[in-house]
Amino acid sequence: MTDDLIFRRRALADGITDSEIRRARRSGHLVRIAAGAYVSDAHFAGLDACALHRIRIAAALQSRPPGVVVSHVSAALLHDIDVGDIPLERVHLTRSHTSGGGRTAGVHVHAAPLDTTDVVIVDGLPVTSAARTVVDTARISTFDQAVVVGDSALHRRLVTVDHIGEVIDRTGPRKGIATARRAAAFLDGRSESPGESLSRIRIRRHGLPSPQLQRLLHDGSGGFLGRVDFFWEAHGIVGEFDGMGKYGVDGGQPATAVHREKLREDAIRDAGFEVIRWTWKDLFDFAVVKARYDRACERARHRR
Repeated sequence: MTDDLIFRRRALADGITDSEIRRARRSGHLVRIAAGAYVSDAHFAGLDACALHRIRIAAALQSRPPGVVVSHVSAALLHDIDVGDIPLERVHLTRSHTSGGGRTAGVHVHAAPLDTTDVVIVDGLPVTSAARTVVDTARISTFDQAVVVGDSALHRRLVTVDHIGEVIDRTGPRKGIATARRAAAFLDGRSESPGESLSRIRIRRHGLPSPQLQRLLHDGSGGFLGRVDFFWEAHGIVGEFDGMGKYGVDGGQPATAVHREKLREDAIRDAGFEVIRWTWKDLFDFAVVKARYDRACERARHRR
């Protein structure tokens, strides 16, 4: 991560002057990432929010004393854990002290005891362990955000529920621990995306029965129909969350993928199952999905 960073002190040591740095910034050839840290305009143009945050992590660590570790949502990114909509404007670091934290516009330093098992090395940087990261992130996040992070860590097999529980027990009555404990009780590593994690939350909040996750469906002859996101066996209802990746929008062939998905859904319906779908937009008005579920239940009753 540091290969693309240009640090002022190193540039000065190499004979570049502050005046040259200022001219490069005014012309747009250099972009300031943090105090005394820059990247080229060409490199900056290719950074998404997560990549930019990773570079800011490296920049923040350069000005910190030994013993400071990357933590919270910043650590989650380094562990390749989905962070959903958690803001990324600040880099989060932790020093193993009971006091002495603080924040600036770009960095939040937390003061909290760190056990030897709480710190690992990721890409050459000191980072809180996956379990500690899940708990710390949950403590400063909403329940929805905490579930997205925890589900992702479980799905990637970076942690277990027991590991998360052990960290919660060691953390004690710190601020936000109630959210972490409540989220931990709800986590399920079978959720394969933030959208599926949020769907589970909406399903519970709207009083729908708990579905089976990632259920394999077969027709009456034993032929494989597919693996579905959600399945309510009592009424034979399939629930599918439509994220863009499902249709190859993230780099595949969208038209081909959509056609293949339609054929799959037709086969599932032909086998006697009801299918309901929802999108990101529906997650913010899930009453619409509940109505679809209720209509599907009614159709299933009439069919039987």
